[in-house]
Amino acid sequence: MKVKEVADLVGVSVRTLHHYDEIGLLVPDETTESGYRLYSNENLELLQQILFFKELGFSLQTIKEIVHSPTFDRQEALQMHHQTLLEKRNRLDKMIQTVEKTIQHDKGEIQMTTEEKFEGFDFRSNPYEREARERWGDEAVNRSNEKVAQMGPKIQKEMNDLYFSLASIRHMSPDSEEAQSAIAKWYDLLQSFGNYTPEAFRSLGEMYVSDKRFTKNIDRFGEGLAMFMREAMGVYADRQRK
Repeated sequence: MKVKEVADLVGVSVRTLHHYDEIGLLVPDETTESGYRLYSNENLELLQQILFFKELGFSLQTIKEIVHSPTFDRQEALQMHHQTLLEKRNRLDKMIQTVEKTIQHDKGEIQMTTEEKFEGFDFRSNPYEREARERWGDEAVNRSNEKVAQMGPKIQKEMNDLYFSLASIRHMSPDSEEAQSAIAKWYDLLQSFGNYTPEAFRSLGEMYVSDKRFTKNIDRFGEGLAMFMREAMGVYADRQRK
């Protein structure tokens, strides 16, 4: 398919596809002597993955690292997309119902309870906050929460990007250059809203595996990711002490 045909099929601009080509994210399998880009079925399958990741808020650079990683598993990624989109749909369904009920309430057709007015909204604190307070104290957690609140959705997006980048290389050795480079970014990100010594960083990695709640949350990005991060964080902590 030519670039204009792909653009019309997918609903993106020709300029967007040109940009994906220029940055090496989606390079068409063939270019004619006249300079026309021709996209194969494999190109279209990759484009589908790219758009799934974009829908979930990943940056183009992170998407490029993920989909071009030798360990990228398309079926695994599709399962993750499916689960995440189902959760997103459930939240949206609840919010739509709340909007519909609120319209009826304002018209005097029904009465809503206080609880019903906020169904679908969930901005509760991190479920691990109580445990964090017990381990590191109220002052440290409050200080961290203040920093996270100032950063807003940006920090969550950066965390998700890093989780997926780490998941894409989790089959490598934890002490490999790639693993240590990625886990160093994780350490730096945590430092932006906390104050982790290398030993505290190692202890956090241990918790990723010993606490099943952490494991379940992290392994959503790839089975075995929590274990990989624990090992990589341990190596990183050891090297920082030398």
